[in-house]
Amino acid sequence: MGHAQAEITEKRSRFIANVYEIHSEEEAFQILESVRKQYYDARHNCYAYVLGERSEIQRFSDDKEPQGTAGKPILEVLTKQGYHNTLIVVTRYFGGILLGAGGLLRAYTQASSEGLTEAEKNGSTSAVFHGRELSVSCSYNLSGKIQYMISQMLIPVSDTIYDEQVTFRMTIPDEQIDLFVRKVTEATNAQAKIHEGNTMSFILSEGKPLLYQF
Repeated sequence: MGHAQAEITEKRSRFIANVYEIHSEEEAFQILESVRKQYYDARHNCYAYVLGERSEIQRFSDDKEPQGTAGKPILEVLTKQGYHNTLIVVTRYFGGILLGAGGLLRAYTQASSEGLTEAEKNGSTSAVFHGRELSVSCSYNLSGKIQYMISQMLIPVSDTIYDEQVTFRMTIPDEQIDLFVRKVTEATNAQAKIHEGNTMSFILSEGKPLLYQF
């Protein structure tokens, strides 16, 4: 079974992210029980997992952290980055300083992201995205807005062309297409030109999309 781990510290609280490849909910529950026994003295073992080729099954738990500050952010890291059949458990050892809702959300998000980065390094798990090729052309003065949206939505860019206009070429997951197109249209007052290309499935390598299958 693929496994990776990463740890961050935020105001003396330790956040330990363990990432596992899973193939059933039963397997997820078994791993969760094992993690809880391993970190029996921790205050929280928060988690999220996705199962299915298109992540049809999604579960998460805040494990007594304030609602919406732990499990959901972990799940959003998984879904935004296109992971399937993956479980992340983030264990928190309280450091004596309250972080507040915003601090907790950022810490659980960062720990989960770093755990996935470690998983990618050692090949423990991989993300398979289903989407299509997309290009956005705009004037130079609008390009910053487009870059910001791409960064915020974690969309992998294949190429950026600087000519009379700036053109961003990307491969975007299905679930992000409508939202991205709407944001670009609103932010540029429909001045940006958007072209949708072929549908495809792909994996990421060092942040770049690689064709997986048609």
